[in-house]
Amino acid sequence: MENYQDALGAFFLMAGVVTVVFIIAKYTYLIKKAMIEKGLKAPSDSKKVQYADMGCIAGGLGVGLIISSIYTTMELSEDSTDLLVWGTVLVCGAIGLVVAHFLRRKFDKQ
Repeated sequence: MENYQDALGAFFLMAGVVTVVFIIAKYTYLIKKAMIEKGLKAPSDSKKVQYADMGCIAGGLGVGLIISSIYTTMELSEDSTDLLVWGTVLVCGAIGLVVAHFLRRKFDKQ
């Protein structure tokens, strides 16, 4: 019985993800179509800025994972280790977001 529950849960999770992606894609398309019909120009972010944003975020998360791997080698309780690992990853990811924000502002000035 437990396998059926797991399979059913996985099915509903995937169906939810597909539904959310479909809704986002549909409304993004409709918004762009309406902007084109009204003669508005869609805001164009350069690919360089988008890649810099993703790189900063991924770099921050990577640094957080590297730092958090140090905590797993220490003799700490499991709760403390979990807290330090997740906290470090989230803080470094946030630092990556801040760096991405300042890079975006720098690119926008140019």
